[in-house]
Amino acid sequence: MLSVKAVNQFYGPTHTLWDVNLELPRGKCTCLLGRAGVGKTTLVNCIMGHLPVKSGTVIWQTGDRPPQNLLQQPVESRAALGISYVPQGRQIFSQLSVEENLHVAMMAAQHQHRQIPTLVFDLFPALHDMGSRRAGELSAFQQQQLAIARALVPEPELLILDEPTDGSAPEMVAEMGNIIHRLNRDLGVTVLLVEHQLPFIRRVADRFCLLDRGRNVAEGTLDQLDDRLISDYLM
Repeated sequence: MLSVKAVNQFYGPTHTLWDVNLELPRGKCTCLLGRAGVGKTTLVNCIMGHLPVKSGTVIWQTGDRPPQNLLQQPVESRAALGISYVPQGRQIFSQLSVEENLHVAMMAAQHQHRQIPTLVFDLFPALHDMGSRRAGELSAFQQQQLAIARALVPEPELLILDEPTDGSAPEMVAEMGNIIHRLNRDLGVTVLLVEHQLPFIRRVADRFCLLDRGRNVAEGTLDQLDDRLISDYLM
């Protein structure tokens, strides 16, 4: 579905990503792992077109459509191609209502439907009852739900979540796990997850890709994420 090959990225003179590879199989939840500052969010921003890439490819292919190098596509094309992103910090429109936030997502994605997909309120029924409330008045977890709901409006094939449990209480972390489970395993949405909580990762992810200092160090299924890798690169 998505194949990142030999991506190199620079912040000014600083080389931040070194020939990074990442494979996202269709229908799987893949977790991008590593200590703070190793390049996880940088890689996601390269995929989304928010940062320039010096070299490499990011190939996207779904269905019978020919593969496309996302690095040659405008940033705004991602939603139309079936890719949605929830950044760390949510970045909702706090002065707009819940419903207005969702309608902005429909317009940005040039959504073919005139109504918000039923999936959104099936997953987040509380948002339906809060439609007229300003987003800035919601709790932190409700804002995270709104951010994910907004990303689901275009009915994406790939959902990228950057630290969705950041700052959440344990019961909210468990609920976020339920949401990701339903999206990925019940509804078939492919997920790329940037996360640091190992129990949460082991619960929701199928695969991992481990970065250190902007380089690949390991990837595979979750049962291959052993104690040595955790000690050397995550502790």
